[in-house]
Amino acid sequence: MLVIAGVLVVLGSVAGGYLMAGGHLLLLLQPAEFVIIGGAAFGSLLISTPPKVLMKMLKQTQGIFSAGLTKGDYADLLAMLYQLFRLAQQTGVMVLESHFENPDQSAVMSKYPTFLKRHHSVAFLADSIKVIIVGGMSAHDLDALMDEDLQVHHEDERGPAATLNKVSDALPGLGIVAAVLGIVITMQAIDGPPAEIGHHVGAALVGTFLGILMSYGFGQPLAGNLEQRVQDDARYEQCIKAGVIATFKGLPPAIAVEFARRVLPHEVRPSFEETEKLCRASRSEGQAAPAEAA
Repeated sequence: MLVIAGVLVVLGSVAGGYLMAGGHLLLLLQPAEFVIIGGAAFGSLLISTPPKVLMKMLKQTQGIFSAGLTKGDYADLLAMLYQLFRLAQQTGVMVLESHFENPDQSAVMSKYPTFLKRHHSVAFLADSIKVIIVGGMSAHDLDALMDEDLQVHHEDERGPAATLNKVSDALPGLGIVAAVLGIVITMQAIDGPPAEIGHHVGAALVGTFLGILMSYGFGQPLAGNLEQRVQDDARYEQCIKAGVIATFKGLPPAIAVEFARRVLPHEVRPSFEETEKLCRASRSEGQAAPAEAA
């Protein structure tokens, strides 16, 4: 909702100020300028962006209207990690392999749909646990391996935001292109009446206006929104990483979850008491997991 509110504020402020100064909104409706600027921007996007990044950009853009990760999502993650770590402590880490072979059927993970719909997070946790099961790796090496995985993934996820930022930077220049074409048309009518010349000059200036507005009012803020969501995703997986490394070092499940909790920003971080309560509640729920593994 904040995105929609932001769009309305931008449009309302610009249009409202223009009307207060005595302008006429209809003069800003220049379809030719929209075609020149929008079409050129879209074409440059197609030229500079591989198809997989375009598809990812479309998917990420659709997600800007969602609330994003909440404190409840992180609380669910901590509760799930606690159950998995406790299960590994009680029956050995090997038992977790069956849970990751089919996460949707896992007695633990199936209770947390927010986690399951994040496919990379599921794969990230599963691959890390499988490496622990295979053995032959120190905690330091596992830490470096997980960091490398996260770096590759999040660099890939930042592609759409970076591309959108570049296109947004080009929009003022494309607005100038539209304005120059408008001046060319004005020169063709230079011997016409002043009203006609003024109309053409005004239409040309609208091109510059639209290019700047589309860049700084919409394009760059949208790119910033996508970048922020990628950072949120990174925190989610950093939380997983911290818990896995702590467990691999042999720390108790409750302490491993505390390591995971501490990497979260304060606005979404459950308190120590809330996390302790989640762990206590999860103990009884986790009793079914050993039965499944058996």
